[in-house]
Amino acid sequence: MCAYAASGGCNDLPKPSLSKDDELLRAKKEERWASEQAELKKKLSEKDSEEVLSWRSLDGSNLFKSLRWIGGVDISFDKNNSERACAILCVLDYCKLEVIYEKHVIVEMTEPYIPGFLAFREVDHLLECIKQLGAADAVPQVILVDGNGVLHPRGFGLASHLGVLTGTPTIGVGKNLHFVDGMNRDDGFKEKVTGLKKKGDFFDLIGGSGRMWGKAVLTSDRARNPVYVSVGHKISLETATKLVLECSHSRVPEPVRVADHNSKLYLLEKSKQKKKAKQHSKGTSTPVSVTEASDKSLKEDVLLPCQLFEDLSLEDT
Repeated sequence: MCAYAASGGCNDLPKPSLSKDDELLRAKKEERWASEQAELKKKLSEKDSEEVLSWRSLDGSNLFKSLRWIGGVDISFDKNNSERACAILCVLDYCKLEVIYEKHVIVEMTEPYIPGFLAFREVDHLLECIKQLGAADAVPQVILVDGNGVLHPRGFGLASHLGVLTGTPTIGVGKNLHFVDGMNRDDGFKEKVTGLKKKGDFFDLIGGSGRMWGKAVLTSDRARNPVYVSVGHKISLETATKLVLECSHSRVPEPVRVADHNSKLYLLEKSKQKKKAKQHSKGTSTPVSVTEASDKSLKEDVLLPCQLFEDLSLEDT
């Protein structure tokens, strides 16, 4: 997800000026999207589905005993072209937290980013990755989304949108807090964040209306900041929070961390290939490194052991 969207729109950043006609078209689009969002929201479930309950051991002591495949999705943008991006789905073996399937799709963004409607810009591209899963592939039983679920101005963010459209349990994992329902970054909020000392520490995200929107969760003893967990679809906040903790080695849970990292890496490698092709067409050549020559991660579908990324962790802040 782009940093602008991740911050909830960054109200302190200048917004692009629009002509009156463009403003009218944008207003109509917002109205249509809000209506579609409201209809989809009627299908939203914030409780553990039968599928999620089936993961538990008979005595209930292990919530994820039969959970096998866990997915992570993200979209990373080309630094040189804000309309070009890489959508990605990574499927991990839950027990080992190793990547067993990965699908990249290079996409061109055709919809504008409008605060509160990120899903209408990104969800179709994530769906394309999911739809390309074959019957023999590891289909994720739950998907962690780099974005929010019900922690959203209208209670229906990207994770919820994706969950309802796919029928798959989803969890929203935000790296930045989307301040809704009167929540703000005041001294009280900062004190709660600094009060998180060890993995598993959390505080509830309760708005001015009294609604529980999610949890701020410290997912690693080494992390300085929490992630913001919210229900996506067909899973309770309690179960979602526990699962996020179970699949976290660093601040960002592995399915999201690997998806974020690998989508950026894929864009970088594609950029290198494009540059190399241009040089070749001009009659020049660039030496190919051993790493580039042996890199199998450029294939569309690959088996990638998680160990490949242990030394490539995202900044743990």
